[in-house]
Amino acid sequence: MTKYDYKVVPAPAKGTKAKGVKTPEARFANSIEILLNEMAAGGWEFQRAELLPSEERSGLTGSTTNWRNVLVFRRASPAEQPAESPAPGRREPAAPSVAFRHSEPQSPPLTAAAGDPEAPPEAAQVPGPGAAKMQSDDGVEELSPVSGMTAALKKRAEQKGHGED
Repeated sequence: MTKYDYKVVPAPAKGTKAKGVKTPEARFANSIEILLNEMAAGGWEFQRAELLPSEERSGLTGSTTNWRNVLVFRRASPAEQPAESPAPGRREPAAPSVAFRHSEPQSPPLTAAAGDPEAPPEAAQVPGPGAAKMQSDDGVEELSPVSGMTAALKKRAEQKGHGED
């Protein structure tokens, strides 16, 4: 029994411009055709198109169901493929740019200075340079040791000593 590897890729969402392709329907068909030909060049056989539900986050605690169109391809597993050597200088084409990946690379979180009116809404608010300095301040003024009695204290002591107030 032949074993297969399967690949699921998102269906194109919009058409691709090409010479002589004028209508939106023709451009969309062109996008599908390009994707099918790229996958076939990599040895993938088209199986079917599916419309599947995808539960995704919405806001902080909510979730919504979005429906996604995907294309399913298959090819015989490498252990099952006939042993034929590729032509010299010929390589398998790179995966198409629309390839589905199960784990997306982690990007650093988007941040913006607090109160920035041009910041995107999904950016995490961080204090600006001035606010960061204020937050690091513990609120206690620097104290220097007082040596001896100041002139103002001496004058006050003299007034108290003479019964003046």
